[in-house]
Amino acid sequence: MKLCQKCGSLLAPVKNGNKIEFFCHKCNKKQRIDKENIPKFTEKIDRAPQDEIPIIEKQTNILPITNEECPECGNNEARWWTQQTRSSDEPETRFYRCTKCAKTWREYS
Repeated sequence: MKLCQKCGSLLAPVKNGNKIEFFCHKCNKKQRIDKENIPKFTEKIDRAPQDEIPIIEKQTNILPITNEECPECGNNEARWWTQQTRSSDEPETRFYRCTKCAKTWREYS
């Protein structure tokens, strides 16, 4: 970051032909970039252990359970969820997954 010596505004690097110069948009002052003044931008991000995303190995069932008969095994319990599978002016599709055999089926409203 370089500041203008005349007005104190932030200088922006601007390409002039085949060279790059610093230019002040407020007072129109130009400043040549020497090899020592070449802007280098770096960023270092330190991550704390609490920033890591936990990976859950086991399967968790957080879906609600309802009384619905499984067409595969005849079990009367199934987990369910809804999802918009068609256009937005049509109703959602309801999905069921058997708690016994894990067969998944859908019901259109």
